[in-house]
Amino acid sequence: MSVAARVGRRQLLARWCHRLGALPLLKRVRPGAHGEVRVLAYHRVLESSDPQGFSFDPELISASADVFRQQMQHLKANFVPMRFDEVLDHLDRRRPLPAGATLITFDDGYDDNYRIAFPILRDLGMSAMFFVSTGHIDSGRPYAYDWLVHMLCSVSDGARLQVPELGIDWAVEATLTGRRRQASDLLYRVKLLDDDEQAALVARLETTWGIPRTVGHPDCRPMTWDQLREMERGGMEIGSHGVDHRMLAKLSLERMVGEVRDSKLALERELGVPARVISYPVGGPDAFNHDTVEAVRAAGFGLACSYVAGVGRLGPATQFSLPRLPVERHMDMPWFQAMMALPELFTYASRLRTG
Repeated sequence: MSVAARVGRRQLLARWCHRLGALPLLKRVRPGAHGEVRVLAYHRVLESSDPQGFSFDPELISASADVFRQQMQHLKANFVPMRFDEVLDHLDRRRPLPAGATLITFDDGYDDNYRIAFPILRDLGMSAMFFVSTGHIDSGRPYAYDWLVHMLCSVSDGARLQVPELGIDWAVEATLTGRRRQASDLLYRVKLLDDDEQAALVARLETTWGIPRTVGHPDCRPMTWDQLREMERGGMEIGSHGVDHRMLAKLSLERMVGEVRDSKLALERELGVPARVISYPVGGPDAFNHDTVEAVRAAGFGLACSYVAGVGRLGPATQFSLPRLPVERHMDMPWFQAMMALPELFTYASRLRTG
């Protein structure tokens, strides 16, 4: 489904509900469920949701700074924002969560999380969980999927994109809008490949197009350990997103177990606090499986988040596959409020290969 199709119907309906004053009624009449928790999924918060000349994936911009602040204010006024350690305590004690329980999460670990989202959360006295890929925190290198988009958006005019393993031989579009469209299609297809093929493709294009990932880019930097320590001291929570942002179900058992175990060890070594929650990289139904869940459980994690869209009901069946509610840049405040009031109707449809 195209971005326009995902956005249009839900946004239009949300605006009408907002104009008619129906959202408070929807929230009151919607039946709650025992152990229910809304888990919001963000990636990036930038000053603008559409930065000029931005050569990375704009669909990973969840909100502008101003809209993010408004969203957090709405949560604080109308729901019960919680920390994961509080939710785990409720789970351990078999206590029900309060009605309106909400968790705020960020995937990947971009430095704008520290520069922009963290100060807003701190100003409002709120907390969020930041899931980071520890290998990228160590190296400071951009993430492979981001760099794939950047290369396609930055390569010289007249270039061709050739990916024989996916049957792709495209003339690269002349406009940034066209290149972004191609990049979205490419990303979806690349995530069909196994992990080694994905890595080989990115490395091959780096060489072919002369755009090495080692040079980095100011618009796509991971946070540093010092920034994460400051955030943890400032009331934020830090969780695992693997070591190298690999789709865990596409790795051998040994490599998958290593991604899970080593990310936890790195977090605990660097931050000095237990790491008890993990978010599966990419997070769709094909990004984790039974073996992944068992490795997460064996490593000592208490909860795991997917990127499957929906509201979680905390319990043994969902403890290691909590669904989340994606927040994306096209979501205005009426839509956000509608999603929080009636998530079954207003959340984005689940997509296989996203975060």
